[in-house]
Amino acid sequence: MMFCASCGTAEVDDIKLKKCTACHSVRYCSVKCQRDHRPQHKRECKKRAAELRDEILFKQPESTNLGDCPICCLPLPIDPDKSTLWSCCCKTICNGCDNASRKLQHVCPFCRHPAPNSEEEIRKNFMKRVEANDPVAALEMGVRNYSEGDYDGAFKYYTKATELGNILAHHNLSLMYRRGECVEKDEKKELHHLEQAAIGGNPIARYNLGCYESERLMYERAVKHWIIAANLGDDDSMKMVKEGFQRGLVSKDDFAAALRAHHAAVDATKSPQRVAAEKSKYY
Repeated sequence: MMFCASCGTAEVDDIKLKKCTACHSVRYCSVKCQRDHRPQHKRECKKRAAELRDEILFKQPESTNLGDCPICCLPLPIDPDKSTLWSCCCKTICNGCDNASRKLQHVCPFCRHPAPNSEEEIRKNFMKRVEANDPVAALEMGVRNYSEGDYDGAFKYYTKATELGNILAHHNLSLMYRRGECVEKDEKKELHHLEQAAIGGNPIARYNLGCYESERLMYERAVKHWIIAANLGDDDSMKMVKEGFQRGLVSKDDFAAALRAHHAAVDATKSPQRVAAEKSKYY
C-alpha cells in the first residue's frame, strides 16, 4: 500500500495519490501536502531527478538520428556532404543512390519528382513542405535563413522544427543560445537543447556535451559521452576516447570495445555505390 509522504494518508479507492513529477519517488494526496513536504524533500528530489535524467542521457542510442537511406536501407553517413536532401519530398538519400539515379534520369529517386531548376524553385518546395508541417523542411529553412544572416528567421524555423520532433534543430538551437544569436546567451537552454539532441542520437551534440563536461573537469561524464558518440561512428569522439585511454581516463577494455563499435558503425555506412559517388563529378 502507498502513502502520502506528507500526511501519511493511504491510497484507497476514493483517494488517489499523485507522484512527484520531478523524481517520481514519493506520492501526495493533495497539492497542499506536496507544498508542505517540499522543504524536507527538495534536496532528495533534486538528486533523484538528476539520476533519472542521467539514466536517459547516458543510454546508448541504437543508431544516429539520421536513420537509413530510404533507397538502399544502409545507415546514412554522419558527414552531411555524403548525403543529398531533395526539396520535393524532404527525403535524405545517400550520394550512392543519388548518383546512380542521376546516371539514369535526373529525378528524385524516392518520389520521382523532376529535379528543381533554380534556387527559387528549391525554396518554394521547402516552403510547401513547411506548410505541411514537415520537420525536415522547417530545419532546412532555418539553416538557409541562418546562412543568410537572418537569425530571427533561423530561430523561428529551428523552434518549429524542434516542436515537430527534429533532433538536429535542437543542436542548432543550442548553438544559437551559446553564441547569443537572436537570443540572449543562456547556458541552461543551451544544455537543454544539446542534451535533447544527444538523447535523440545526434553524435555531434554528444561530442559537444563531452567537451562541455571536460571543460568543467568532469572527465568521467565527458568520456561517457564520447564513447556513446564513438559507438555511433563519430570520428572526433573516437579520437577523444583514444586520448582518454592514453591519459588513463579510459580502461583498456572500454577503449577496445569503443574501437570495435566505431569501426562497425563506419563500415555499415559503406557501399560500392557510395564509393563510386565520391569519385563522381556531381559531388
